[in-house]
Amino acid sequence: MRKNSIKNIRINAEVQKSLADLIRGGMKDPRIAPMTCVTDVKVAPDLKTCKVYVSVLGDEEARNRTLEGLRNAEGFMRKHLAETLNLRNTPTLTFIPDISTEYAMAMSARIDEVMAPIHEREEG
Repeated sequence: MRKNSIKNIRINAEVQKSLADLIRGGMKDPRIAPMTCVTDVKVAPDLKTCKVYVSVLGDEEARNRTLEGLRNAEGFMRKHLAETLNLRNTPTLTFIPDISTEYAMAMSARIDEVMAPIHEREEG
């Protein structure tokens, strides 16, 4: 199976949806922040490994606690995937922090800083 095959794309989407639903409604770990989002999932073509990109709204400490909670619940999450998805292998999960949203907000703030004097000159 090629890396970007239709089957692999469909598996990525199903794993992402299943994990997002589980994190949103089925996790009782207090370390996991309520504003946790699964932004992307990359399942290897052999279905052995899976990289789960997670975005957490909050500070660095909240992100670290959430990732720790997710890593500790990996077995529970794999069991859930095995029950909900009909896959030959249930992949091992690796959680990776996704800071692209924070980066985008920081860049937007910088652009606003640079543009503020220009807008003031245009208005005044």
